[in-house]
Amino acid sequence: MSLPLRQSATAASAATRNGAAGLRDLMRQFAQAGRVEAIYLRPVRRTQVLAVQQASALVGLGLQGDRSAASGKVGLGKRQVTLLQAEHVPVVAALSGWASANGHHSQPLDAGLLRRNVLVSGLNLLAARSLFKDQPFILKLGSQVVLEITGPCEPCSRMQEVLGPGGYNAMRGHGGVTARVLAGGCFAVGDAVVCEVAADLLLNT
Repeated sequence: MSLPLRQSATAASAATRNGAAGLRDLMRQFAQAGRVEAIYLRPVRRTQVLAVQQASALVGLGLQGDRSAASGKVGLGKRQVTLLQAEHVPVVAALSGWASANGHHSQPLDAGLLRRNVLVSGLNLLAARSLFKDQPFILKLGSQVVLEITGPCEPCSRMQEVLGPGGYNAMRGHGGVTARVLAGGCFAVGDAVVCEVAADLLLNT
């Protein structure tokens, strides 16, 4: 390789490293903390959810009183807790026809019908899952509960029953995220939701 080509390759490699470092820094920055807007428990399958003002998160299980934690078997399941972006609820309503002039509902879509455990506003839940394995993120609910976002929460066919024809597709991309419980405790409606780098949490504990 000639000297100019070698210098060019070195410069390109440095630019790639700098770009990755820049992306890592960007991903750590959130404009504000989020807020717990609602908490829902699903005692058993296919029954109405229970809206509660506070809940207890159990490590390796889920939320006490929710069917995800009913087995009592502590594990590394990826779907121990489900969270939904509050700002996406009106989007789902619009895409499903719930809120349209030709829709069959005059009331706003109740987030509880979408059957996720925690409704969060003000913080992008999808951004709370790091793209870098060596920079994992955690999500703190209130002062005690720590979650790890494990992936998207895909809709099921039940959404077709709840939202009507096209409801499944209306939820795609807006179904929220799944998480596992790393640290248990109590949290409540109104609590702050904060995303941090896991290493930062360890340094502060």
